[in-house]
Amino acid sequence: MSNKEITVKGLDVRYKNIDKEDYISLTDLARYTNSTEPKVPIATWMRSKDVISYLGLRETLHNPDFKGHEFEAFENAAGRHSFYLSPQKWIEATNAIGIVSKSGNNGGTFAHRDIAFEFASWLSPEFKLYLVTEFQRRKSQEQQALEWSAKRELAKVNRKLLK
Repeated sequence: MSNKEITVKGLDVRYKNIDKEDYISLTDLARYTNSTEPKVPIATWMRSKDVISYLGLRETLHNPDFKGHEFEAFENAAGRHSFYLSPQKWIEATNAIGIVSKSGNNGGTFAHRDIAFEFASWLSPEFKLYLVTEFQRRKSQEQQALEWSAKRELAKVNRKLLK
């Protein structure tokens, strides 16, 4: 679960693999609009009723342990001036798996790439396009390296068998 990194419009963005899925740092993405307090754009984004609906639908589709009743309470409250939702509160209350958050050194909030792309689009459509392009380029490079490594190992095995 080690972090990897891409650079998007001069901003270093970490990503990692969790349970065979790519998760991108929302904390790093948020620095695009607020470099000193990245939690502010994340919390602001999570206040939207549309965002809560999206997160809830995604969890419903991909998480059999999702607590839908708690989600409905958030969905009903979303959009009100007094409504506030942090990633930690969302995760704890709903048992969400699409967002993970860790406090402290080397921590941050990471989200499944689908969620991260939605967040990036909210920050800036231009930024999202650069993010998606760079992310796909890096994943293609990783795939090519993996294929090369597999071919190399097969060649070693074949040489041993032929001896």
